[in-house]
Amino acid sequence: MSKSTSDADAEEGRRERKGAEALVEGLKQEGVDTMFGITGGAIMPVYDVLYDDEDVDHVMMGHEQGATHAAEGYNTVTGRPGVCMATSGPGATNLVTGLADADMDSRALIAIAGQVPTDMIGNDAFQETDTRGVTMPITKHNYLIKDEDDVPDTVQEAFYITSTGRPSPVVLDVPKDVSKNTTDAVRGELDVEGYSPNYEGHPRQIEKAAEKIEEAEKPLIFAGGGAVISEASPEVRELAMENDIPVTTSLMGLGVFPEDHELSLEMLGMHGTGYANRAVTECDLLVGIGVRFDDRATGKIESFAPKAEVIHVDIDPSEISKNIHANVPIVGDAKNVVGDINEAMRDRDSPDTESWLDTIDDWKQKYPNEYEQDGDDLKPQYVIEQLDELTPDDTIVCTGVGQHQMWAAQWYTYTEPRTWVTSGGLGTMGCGLPMTIGAKLGAPDQEVVCIDGDGSFLMTVQELTTAVREELDFTLVIINNYYMGMVRQWQELFHDERYAESDLPHLPRFDEIAEAFGARGWRLEDEEDVEDVLEEALEYDGPSVIDAIIDPYENVFPMVPAGSGNDEFIMGKGSQGSRIS
Repeated sequence: MSKSTSDADAEEGRRERKGAEALVEGLKQEGVDTMFGITGGAIMPVYDVLYDDEDVDHVMMGHEQGATHAAEGYNTVTGRPGVCMATSGPGATNLVTGLADADMDSRALIAIAGQVPTDMIGNDAFQETDTRGVTMPITKHNYLIKDEDDVPDTVQEAFYITSTGRPSPVVLDVPKDVSKNTTDAVRGELDVEGYSPNYEGHPRQIEKAAEKIEEAEKPLIFAGGGAVISEASPEVRELAMENDIPVTTSLMGLGVFPEDHELSLEMLGMHGTGYANRAVTECDLLVGIGVRFDDRATGKIESFAPKAEVIHVDIDPSEISKNIHANVPIVGDAKNVVGDINEAMRDRDSPDTESWLDTIDDWKQKYPNEYEQDGDDLKPQYVIEQLDELTPDDTIVCTGVGQHQMWAAQWYTYTEPRTWVTSGGLGTMGCGLPMTIGAKLGAPDQEVVCIDGDGSFLMTVQELTTAVREELDFTLVIINNYYMGMVRQWQELFHDERYAESDLPHLPRFDEIAEAFGARGWRLEDEEDVEDVLEEALEYDGPSVIDAIIDPYENVFPMVPAGSGNDEFIMGKGSQGSRIS
């Protein structure tokens, strides 16, 4: 949150400077030390200021979309707003995919776009785009700054809005003349009329939640990305461990509860574990914490948690009962609300879950995640398991989108929050490498790995230039099956093996591509080489790329077919279409 400035301090700080200087000054007042972008005509005055600035590290990306994804990665691992910047017109429109991605996954992000001079707006000037109009549906708020005197207050307000309540991107559209004109304005008292996020849950609802938990026989906690964002991991762990309540997570909630704990059911939903999907179908109380109840988690709405009362904790009131009816709705910050529920539970008995946990243990035995590395084609699950074995518990794992993303979610063990960086709601292929760059710059002392797919990697391969230039140390493993793998899987299972435009038969050797960019590359094809190659890549001080050639016909299981209920999951090809009972 921005700190307000007293009138005396404001007057003392007045000095004539360009609007671009006031903008950079505002960024530094918000604690920004790293930003990502690409220069261009309309934003050039801001870059001219950054040329002499020693406090803000600007990372020149290969594409504006990469700048937004890098800002997302930075925000995810640090909790601080990510900042990206582009010029007007195509520069601004290239930010759109990353903005939509950040909006769907509730990431705090400030996007600064250059704009044509104010007197030319609306005249279809060179590289003019209505950036506000284009980005309005996919941002929390956006500004067209028409007066250089408004720059300090607008920057302060933008950071406050993006990072409070439910995080989401905010756009600053800055005309070139506003950047060049002089101003002596300084930020004043922060006052955002009509915006007041609620952080505290209603006491009566807290008590109702505690009462429901005490009375439950088959309770289940479902924790999502909101629990990670609000730093609620300690509170979620206390609620579960003190009351013997099993925990499942959404894709974006990985790491909020340790997956090596006996109460963990790992991920729920379309590619979640069989035992998590059975548990949500049979539970009598579902405690949703910072989750959207999106379709990939719920499957068919009518059969989702059909026997359960639902407690739903979320800071965004529009999410409550949007998809799943909440019997006990609680609007507030997850950390505060779950902390209050824990406090209320100290005066109550914990639920008797012994029989429930025995049943879940039986399901864990009946529906284990399995694969077979038989010495022939290399299995992606094996590569990821070995990577898990060789890396520390606090390793940050980034992914693109596709089969490799789901295998990474299933076969790597997540024990800490803010160690999982991916695209959830929008499913943006190509996000993996630039998110890795942002994550590494945000957490330079942690091991960072990227598990990417061949198709996904090709979409942002140019960002290897950025990684080499910035001398970033991370390991990127490309799960290469020469297909758009998830599309191929659906075509196999649901489209009579009609592989329409999903094969990628003429891919380059990615290890050689890496070397051409100045990174190190390895090609991995055999099971006996996996450990050695991974160790070499992890030990290399710089960007390392492993081109792992895997079984092209390996599928992601378990799987809940689209339109099916979570209790209709497929464990493998042999169970296709069958109801699991």
